[in-house]
Amino acid sequence: MNTPMIIDALASVQRAILANEAQIESLDRAIGDGDHFINVRRGCEVLVVMAPELRDMPPGLALHKIGMKLLGTIGGASGPLISSFFMAMGKTLEGLDEPDRRQFAAAFAAGVEAIKTRGKADVGEKTMLDVLIPASRLLLKLADEDVPLLQLCAQMVEEAESNMLATRDMIASKGRASFLGERALGHIDPGCKTCQVAIAAVCESVLEQVAPSSEAA
Repeated sequence: MNTPMIIDALASVQRAILANEAQIESLDRAIGDGDHFINVRRGCEVLVVMAPELRDMPPGLALHKIGMKLLGTIGGASGPLISSFFMAMGKTLEGLDEPDRRQFAAAFAAGVEAIKTRGKADVGEKTMLDVLIPASRLLLKLADEDVPLLQLCAQMVEEAESNMLATRDMIASKGRASFLGERALGHIDPGCKTCQVAIAAVCESVLEQVAPSSEAA
């Protein structure tokens, strides 16, 4: 995945986030801080503005610059977490002009690990990590097995969807939702919904950019 592909994928994420505005905001009003969507939307808008200056950079540098910019742009609890994700990805891809699937999967896993470390959270605590950690593990596995791209994306979308829905039956132990106790039951975590939307958008964008003749590669 090269930098233009990353930029196009992030633009796809922005469109998908905006398309799901009502649901994400509703979920955040129910169990979150109420500013999750606003902060995510602000971050997406900044990335679109940055696109021209990033396009000619190698992926590692572009992702690092994205992380640094988001650190001063996204407010709330999400800002440091999302910026850490991009900076960790950038560091992992340093020196690579066009990372292959295994390298990109390793970078994604490093980004998720950075969120886990900074947020001091893990699977089962009703946070964005309930989507991101299983997704990163699956991507590492599928990339290592050299699964065809179409199948890889389908499995990633399904994994993100199922784990997002599973948060409905969790009691939160991190974030504002942790103060609600059992009242958080029945509500999907808004961060997980955002991550599910983003993963689906990235997969769709990548498939659109890859020629049909190479989809099975």
